[in-house]
Amino acid sequence: MDISNSKVLVTGADGFIGSHLVEALVRHGSDVRAFVCYNSFNSWGWLDHADADVLGRFDVVAGDVRDPHAVDAAMQGCDAVLHLAALIAIPFSYQAPDAYVQTNVTGTLNVLQAARRNDVARVVCTSTSETYGTAQFVPITEDHPLNAQSPYAATKVGADQMALSFHQSFDLPVAVLRPFNTYGPRQSARAVIPTIVTQIAGGSRQIRLGALAPTRDFSFVHDVAQGFIQAAECDAAVGQVTNIGAGFEISIGDTAAAIAEAMGAEVEIVQDDARLRPAASEVERLFAGTDKARRLFGWNPAHGGRAGFLRGLAKTAEWFQDPANLAVYKADRYNI
Repeated sequence: MDISNSKVLVTGADGFIGSHLVEALVRHGSDVRAFVCYNSFNSWGWLDHADADVLGRFDVVAGDVRDPHAVDAAMQGCDAVLHLAALIAIPFSYQAPDAYVQTNVTGTLNVLQAARRNDVARVVCTSTSETYGTAQFVPITEDHPLNAQSPYAATKVGADQMALSFHQSFDLPVAVLRPFNTYGPRQSARAVIPTIVTQIAGGSRQIRLGALAPTRDFSFVHDVAQGFIQAAECDAAVGQVTNIGAGFEISIGDTAAAIAEAMGAEVEIVQDDARLRPAASEVERLFAGTDKARRLFGWNPAHGGRAGFLRGLAKTAEWFQDPANLAVYKADRYNI
C-alpha cells in the first residue's frame, strides 16, 4: 500500500513519537489527520511546535481514544490508521493500572472497531519492547516469549493480542510494530535519556538515576517514524509483529557517561531509590533482533550501531540545550 497519497489518521499525534511521525508523513506526501487528546487549553501538544515546513499542512481533531464515538468520527474517510495513543510511563502504571487498561487496551479496541466500520485499508498498532521483559536470549526476535513485568507492559501485550485477533477473526489488515526504546528531541523527561540530558543542561553535576546496569537498544525517533511508514506500506507486514531497533545494546550507566561526554560535562551518578522499579519488575536487558524488519521492508536505521547512537545523542542534547526547549521541562523534579 502506498500511503504517500492517502488520508492517514495518527492517534497520539500530540506526543513525542506521534508529532515526529506527523511531520514525516506530511513530507512523505500523505494527507494527515492528527488525533490529539482533548484539553481545555486547546493545546496540540508537540504539534504546536512542529517544524515550520509542516505547520498548516495537517488537520487536527481533538478527542479521547477511550471514547469509541470520537475515534470513529476521526477515522471517517481515512485510508490508513497509525495508532500511537497510549499511556507509556512505567512508574505511573504502578500507581494507576486501571487508567492503562482503559487507554491502552480499550483504546486500541476502539481503534480496531472503528477501522472495521470504516473499511480502513491499513492499521499499524504500536507495541513496545517491554512486552518481552528481560531478554531470555539475544538478539530478541519476534519469537521471544512475552513476559510483562509491569502493568504498562501487560496492557501493551493485551493491546497487541487484540490487534492480531482482529486480523485473524475479521481479516482486518493490521500490522503490529514493536519499537525498542525510542529517544530524541521532545521526549518526556520521564525517560532516561532526557532525564540525564535535562539535569546536565540545567546545571546539575550530580545526576540522579535509578538502576545503572540494565541495557537498552535505543532507537532515534526519526528512524522510528520512518519505520511506521515502511510498516504501513508493507503488505507482508499485515498480521505480523515486527521489531525495529538500532541493533546496539548499551547499559544505562554507559549511556549516562556518553551523554556527559557529548555535553562536555563531568558528572557524578547518584542512585535515587525513588527511580528504581520493584526488583522483579525491572527489565534487565533489551537488544533488538531486526532481521524480520530488514527482510520485510528493508529496515536500515540511519542511527544504527554505536556510531549512530552517538550521533543521535548529539542531536538530542543540542535540542534540549536550547533554552526555549529546556524551559518546558522541570529538570529538578522526578517525573514518573
